[in-house]
Amino acid sequence: MSVKPVKAISIIGMMSDLDKVVKFCGDSGSFQPDDAMLFYSDTRNFVPLNDKNPYAQPIQQLQSICETAGFPLSYTEPPPDANPDKMVQYVTDFAARTESMLAQKQQLQQELEECGRSMEQAKHFAGCDIDFDEINGCRYITPNFGRLPKESYEKLSEFSSHQYAIFFPFSHDDTHYFGAYFTIPEQKNEIDRIFSSLFFERLDIPPIAGKPDDYLKSLQEQQHSLQEQLQHQQEEIDSFWKSEKQPCLAVYTGLEEMNAYNEIKRYAYQYHKSFILAGWIPAGKVKSFTKELDEIQSVEYTVTDAGKIRNQKPPVIMKNPPFIRRYEFYVKMYGLPCHNEIDPTLFVAFTYTLFFGIMFGDVGQGFVVALIGALLYKFKKMEIGRILVPCGIMGMIFGFLYGSVFGFEDLLTPVHQKLFGTPGKLIEVMKPDSITLIIYGSVAIGIVTIALAMIANIISSLKRRDLESAFFGANGVAGFVFYVSLVAGLICQMLLNIPVMNIAYILGLIVLPLILMFMREPLGRLAEGKKNWQPAKWGEYFVQSFFELFEMCLSYVTNTMSFLRVGAYILVHAGMMLVVFTLAEMVGGAVGYTLILIIGNVIVMALEALLVAIQVLRLDYYEIFSRFYIGEGRPFTPVMAKKHS
Repeated sequence: MSVKPVKAISIIGMMSDLDKVVKFCGDSGSFQPDDAMLFYSDTRNFVPLNDKNPYAQPIQQLQSICETAGFPLSYTEPPPDANPDKMVQYVTDFAARTESMLAQKQQLQQELEECGRSMEQAKHFAGCDIDFDEINGCRYITPNFGRLPKESYEKLSEFSSHQYAIFFPFSHDDTHYFGAYFTIPEQKNEIDRIFSSLFFERLDIPPIAGKPDDYLKSLQEQQHSLQEQLQHQQEEIDSFWKSEKQPCLAVYTGLEEMNAYNEIKRYAYQYHKSFILAGWIPAGKVKSFTKELDEIQSVEYTVTDAGKIRNQKPPVIMKNPPFIRRYEFYVKMYGLPCHNEIDPTLFVAFTYTLFFGIMFGDVGQGFVVALIGALLYKFKKMEIGRILVPCGIMGMIFGFLYGSVFGFEDLLTPVHQKLFGTPGKLIEVMKPDSITLIIYGSVAIGIVTIALAMIANIISSLKRRDLESAFFGANGVAGFVFYVSLVAGLICQMLLNIPVMNIAYILGLIVLPLILMFMREPLGRLAEGKKNWQPAKWGEYFVQSFFELFEMCLSYVTNTMSFLRVGAYILVHAGMMLVVFTLAEMVGGAVGYTLILIIGNVIVMALEALLVAIQVLRLDYYEIFSRFYIGEGRPFTPVMAKKHS
């Protein structure tokens, strides 16, 4: 609907009162600091304070260690004394204690994982009545433990001439045998090459002592002991957090407040024995803000309208009712409005919902889209979900007008006959007459939308005091008169047989606006009272303006024709559902017919919802926004020192 006004405020006071002012500004929650250098013309004696923020590192340290430990941080009341040095020391001690406990836990986890890997490998040799001490004690025979694919095991017979090319399997699974082969120094390279060609994979076998079953038993006992130690360590960590949760959260809140105060202080400058602090506050908060500021004796302040600050863009607070506010998601994707231009959220809310409903007209599928949108927002808090709800409802409305329910085109025919007194449905989408009506209707929607966007540009340009754009631009008064007159003239002349396109009409409403647009730059400068209104070189200006004017005229046509996609998707929906029903009839049978209809509806709904959502957004961004919206604003982000409720 609109942008809330903000005011610029410049605060000057004695350096001894700087901390009081900073604390007040932070506690107010309505002050956004800004670079004071941009609020003054003479800044020669401004000296930056350059105070290092001592709280940024402790906050980062506390957040990091709590995230690692799984301790959830939230805001609460700060400590009663809120002594900065004590809070920083608390973070140091807390982090050291937590890191020590986490290191012990990590060590136990690593030992437990290593024990598990050892057990997994040793299981392959369970039941083997061999003493591994004797095998490992051999001086002239080297064991090679691993696994061999079953196909390779069968190929070993091909190497029967090598008396040492023997594999001793201990166990197996679906694809491999687990075991060992042995080599002697004289045959080692040859035997290793043979087994390598058979895709033998060595296993990282633990140093098994004695028989595998005994070793496995000792590993199981070790695993049980480590699990108990790990559980005990976790209990110690949980107990520590339970006892330290409240003081930790209090310190975290206190440090965040101190950090916020220092963030404000970072924008302050020293001017002789005084400080200067500047920023922005909502216009509605000026009275209460300055009333509290008056209580600080040495402080003086100046409140200025945002538009009078030439060197800085005022921040923006968007003001929309709840239903419209959900569409700010799309506006912010493009860019926030500047403080002196129209907020297009209402325009987006109307056009996006309307175009989506027209293009996605189906009662059943519209209901599903609305339901999915509601669920996405309720459980996932996705902003797009809130937008899908009204879009789905609008799809249901137009689906009712088209008489389409999950692609069934005849279910609502009796309802239409009774309500509207028509022989069939109100709108037979696939009939030739209806197709013509849909095409003409889409172009009409484009004409009206573009005309409204031009009116919005005229208003927005006047707010920005851009007279060239407001009166002589392609989307200003001249462009509006040219576009509307040309369209109205063609409709009257070609469709209604009303001969309005006479010489006076053409010269006054078509040719004259074209001349004004051609001369928009010098005329705009003259209107703004600029002395240097003439172009540097008239020849270059005429050539450049000619091609720009040609491009403008071409854009009127292409932008209008771009709205044909609105009608095209009505026909696409009906055509896609016709294909689904054709496939269902080809399959035949109650089960097959129903299954194809369900799958077809899901595919069409998902594909069409995605494409329609993108195409409608494209119409808003490229055909509408490009005519009146700049979108180079920045958000109003006040410092909120008081983190707790």
